[in-house]
Amino acid sequence: MTPPALSRPALGVFWMLVTGLCFVAVTALVKVLGPRIPAPEAAFLRYLLGLVFLVPMIRPLLRARVSRRQWTLFGARGAVHSIGVMLWFFGMTQIPLAEVTAMNYLSPVYVTIGAALFLGEKLALRRILAVAAALLGALIILRPGFREVNMGHLAMLFAAVVFAASYLLAKILTDELSPVVVVAMLSVWVTIGLAPFAAAVWVTPTLGEITLLFAVACFATAGHYTMTLAFQAAPMTVTQPVTFLQLVWAVTLGAVVFGEPADGWVVLGGCIIMGSISFLTWREAMLKRRVVAPPAPATKV
Repeated sequence: MTPPALSRPALGVFWMLVTGLCFVAVTALVKVLGPRIPAPEAAFLRYLLGLVFLVPMIRPLLRARVSRRQWTLFGARGAVHSIGVMLWFFGMTQIPLAEVTAMNYLSPVYVTIGAALFLGEKLALRRILAVAAALLGALIILRPGFREVNMGHLAMLFAAVVFAASYLLAKILTDELSPVVVVAMLSVWVTIGLAPFAAAVWVTPTLGEITLLFAVACFATAGHYTMTLAFQAAPMTVTQPVTFLQLVWAVTLGAVVFGEPADGWVVLGGCIIMGSISFLTWREAMLKRRVVAPPAPATKV
């Protein structure tokens, strides 16, 4: 029989593969949904329908002792995350699936910068080099001056920055409260934050559109759960490189299902960004320091 210590890395890789498939399914379903439902409304319905998954969290949520300061942080995180989700839903309808996936890798890079600026973490040379490489990857994807950079690209760039702010607030809160409470509070606050924006542009959704958005909520929740299983089974240095396959699947799905031609520059830029994150993760683990940046595949919706 294989010793548990030897089997766990393989299990971690398996769960990260499943995670990547779940998150690619999320982006594909939003792509299928199309632009008929405005981005704020689509985001609101996704979170509203996803509240059903909070039922098991009700008891720890009610028992949590939240200070006034923590309520303020929860509100701030809900506000910035709401903006990020609206930008993400908008960007998804404007640019190819592969470009969305590649640009999603930028959030951990911005988290690294934010941790140095606002949390007092040291920005060592390895981090500076990793950030510079990732930004170079983003320039290769966008290629300003050589191709049109449309509103979808700009939305994804700003979304990555906003989500990084959300992750930094999450780090502060998870140091003080249960992760279950932090996750549940995000869902509640984002649903509230999106409500007025959705009401302002409301378009009555069809049953099919509601079904698609519920499927988005299911795959997003499943992806976060399997990602947790992956991290329980193996260290990030083992699971992080597997996340590159998400870009491969996105390119394939975009070409086969949505008729989006594979762009070698997007793949190259995504590889550079992913490589910089993997290097940073490996170096942090080697130095036995706590990694603040979220895993690259973590979907924001």
